Amino acid sequence: MPARHVSRVRSLYKRILQLHRALPPDLKALGDQYVKDEFRRHKTVGSGEAQRFLQEWEAYAAVLWQQATDSRQSSTGKACFGTSLPEDKLNDFRDEQIGQLQELMQEATKPNRQFSITESTKPNVIQES
Repeated sequence: MPARHVSRVRSLYKRILQLHRALPPDLKALGDQYVKDEFRRHKTVGSGEAQRFLQEWEAYAAVLWQQATDSRQSSTGKACFGTSLPEDKLNDFRDEQIGQLQELMQEATKPNRQFSITESTKPNVIQES
C-alpha cells in the first residue's frame, strides 16, 4: 500500500475520532467503537473498495463537522446529530451491511444504552501508619 494512502487513512481515522468528541458520551463511545471496527475490517480490501470506503467516511466526517459546528453555535443548547439515509444508498448495501446498520440503529436507540460512561476519579490511596 502506498505511503500516501496509509497517511490519508490515518489522518481520516484521527479526524473522525476527534469529531466524535462533540457527541454525547454514549454516542461517542458507540461511534468510536464502530469506527475502529470498520477501519480494522477494511484494512485488506482492494483499491476500488478502499476508495469507496474513504469517500463515505470523508463525507461522514464533513457532515459531523458541520453538525458539531451548528451545535456549538445553536442558541437552544440542543445538539442534533445524524442524518437520514437516502433510499438509493440503502439499495446499494450488501446484506451484511444491512445487518450492521440494523444492529447500529438498535444500539443507538436503546433506552438504556449498553455503555455507561462516568467521569474517572483518582483512586483513594490509603497510607499505612
